[in-house]
Order: sequence, then C-alpha cells, then structure tokens
Amino acid sequence: MYPPVSRFDDVAKINLTDLAFWSQPFGDRDAAFAALRRAPRPMHFREPAMPGYPHGAGYYALVHHADIAEVSRRPQDFCSAPTGISIVDLPQEFNNFFGSMINMDNPQHARLRRIVSRAFGRGMAAEFEAASRKAARQIVDDLIATGPCDFVRQAAAIMPIAVLSGMMGIPPSDYEFIYDRSNIIVGTFDPEYVPRLDQATPALLRTSRELGGYIARLAADRVKNPTGDLITRLVHAEIDGERLTPEELSSFFILLVIAGMETTRNALSRGLVLLTEHPEQRELLLSDFDAYAPRAVEEILRMATPINWMRRTAARDCEVNGHTFAKGDKVLLFYCSANRDEKVFEDPYTFDITRDPNPHLTFGSVGPHFCLGAHLARMEVTVFFRELFGRLPHIRSEGEPRRLVASFVEAIKHVQCVF
Repeated sequence: MYPPVSRFDDVAKINLTDLAFWSQPFGDRDAAFAALRRAPRPMHFREPAMPGYPHGAGYYALVHHADIAEVSRRPQDFCSAPTGISIVDLPQEFNNFFGSMINMDNPQHARLRRIVSRAFGRGMAAEFEAASRKAARQIVDDLIATGPCDFVRQAAAIMPIAVLSGMMGIPPSDYEFIYDRSNIIVGTFDPEYVPRLDQATPALLRTSRELGGYIARLAADRVKNPTGDLITRLVHAEIDGERLTPEELSSFFILLVIAGMETTRNALSRGLVLLTEHPEQRELLLSDFDAYAPRAVEEILRMATPINWMRRTAARDCEVNGHTFAKGDKVLLFYCSANRDEKVFEDPYTFDITRDPNPHLTFGSVGPHFCLGAHLARMEVTVFFRELFGRLPHIRSEGEPRRLVASFVEAIKHVQCVF
C-alpha cells in the first residue's frame, strides 16, 4: 500500500521521539521504519522533553519482528518495571494509578494475572459475546436513527465502553464520563484534550484519580452488595487466599480503559477506513462474512496496530540477535514496525483480508505480557462488523480521518461515516 521512499535512507533524519513524526502520513512513517529496519543495528534516540523532568539516557528502537519476539520471551533479561508504557521514568505518584500488571514482572505480575484471569479468561467467552452482540445492535440502531455522523464518537468508541461497562455494572449515564477521561489519558499531548503542554502532567494525574475513585466507589458497593457482575467477580476473586487490593483494582480498571477500550475503538475506526479505501476487499468480506471474517479481523489488527510500542528495560548486560545491551538500557518494542517487517510479511503494505499466515504482534509476542484480552478484542471486532455490515452494507468513511496526537496509541479520533 505504501512503498518505502528513498528520502529516509538517511536514518539520522528520523526522530521517533518527536510527536510530529507520528502525525505524518502513514506512507512516510512506514518508509522511515523500513529505513530503520535496513540499519545495521538498533538506533538510539533521545527521550521526550517533559515539563519538570530531566532528560533521561534515551532508548533503543527495536523495529524487527524477530528482535521484538526475542525480547518478549526473555523477561529475565528485559523487565517491564518500572514501566512498560512510558519512555520517561514517572514518579511514584503515577504508579498509584498506572502500576498495573502491564508494568510488573514476576512474581507480582503472575499473581495479579492469575487473579484477574478468572474474570477475563476464555471461560467468559460466551458472556462477552452476548454482551458484544447486545452493544453492537444498540449502536447500529442509534446509527440508523442518527444518520451520517462521527463514526468514532457514535460507534467505535461506544462499542468497547458499552461491552465492558455493561458487564461491570456501569450505567449508560456514566459512559460519557469514561469516554472523556479515556481521551485525556491517551491524548495527554493532543491539544484537543489537553490544550497546553504544561497542563499534561496535572491533567493525567487528575483524570487518573477520578477514574480510580470511580471504580473504588463501585468496588466498595459490590463488597457490600454483590450483584454477579464483573466488578463483583474481581473484588471477590481469590487465588491462594489473595485478592486484589483497592489500589490494584483501580490501576487494573485504568489498564482496561487503555488496553481494553482504546485499542478496540481504534481497530474499529481504522477497519472502516481500510474497507472504504479498498472496496474490493470490502466486497470480498461481505460476499461471505463468516468465511472471511477471521482473517479479515487479523489483517485489520495488523494494519491498525492500536498500540505502537511498549517499553522494556535491560535487567542485566545481554545480547539480542547480535546486539549488545547494558543493564539499565531502555528499549522500545515498535509493534507497528514489526507488523510491516518484509522478512515476515509478503507485500507488508498491502491490505489483504485473505493473508495467511499473519503472525502480527498487535497483542504483543509470546511471553508473560501477551495481551490477556486478545481473544475478547477479536470477538468484539468480529461481532461489531457482522452487525454493522449486515444492516448497513453500504456504510463507508468519508473525508480524511483526524488522528490523535500521540506516539504510544495509534488512534483516529474523528472520522465521518455515510450510508
């Protein structure tokens, strides 16, 4: 789709830390990563400037599928602590809200994952599918009643919020609260959500406190008045006599907002755009949805890659595929680049819903941090598009999507749909 161009052969001109890099057209970005994959070793970059924080030592960019897979399966050499979601080492106050299992190593990570997996494991598939079907039906009902609109605001963002909130016992009247605060968490550096850079840290802390306080109030109520919903299961889930602490539950909820809601929202938005840009692929999908949907969903997830990167920190001096790293080195695993790696994917810039195999790293690679809810995200996307195209077969995106100003999350924040 986007053949690499030669102007990025000088890798010294590439700056992955600059937010302007992430706002480029996808073709330019793909060309830059293709150039980085041709470089003889991982490139080193400066850390972003954060008000009130000194510059750190920088980070190495891992852009090859093989390198990212290797690091992911070696948690003893590359740890997730102190954080997997920030280039800059954040102060302890942030860990009160973002200190979830995504930023932990074993044994703490394994303990927390065992507890929450009872509520999010494959045994919950039937319940999640029923909730997804219910949410998708209501969203399409509302789309038909509303007419052409902002697809993100009216559909893609609402789907994951409705599914998880419905299962957690969160009333629809609070969807707006969650939507607004999730925008601030993932769009901290987008002026639409946080107007000034010096407001970024206070806004992130304030929003995290609000979400943490909200879930804490619900959890306290479920302790006294269990209802059988997802929050009730989480507060009562017990492994070897251990339960989630209130702080762990709050940070897990914030993780759900980012990993469980934002990623699905962005896969749905990008999916509509991709199927609009490639009408022949759309026609193929609609010719036999159930036959083509499994591979189509994987290809949408590969092309969308809603989480661009995760961070790891070298726990000791070590080597990865001939590259040497010192203890304390930060490395960023650029999934968006791995999902275009020419050594793994034939015609990687082509959107092909029949692609097979499709070993994308959208949910991470083999290792302790592979996404716990990957099967649920796939289900949500499948159920949503089945309902959407089954009832609105001619729906399409219109105009240029407006993308989020961010590097961690790859998001469309607004795109019009017509039908």
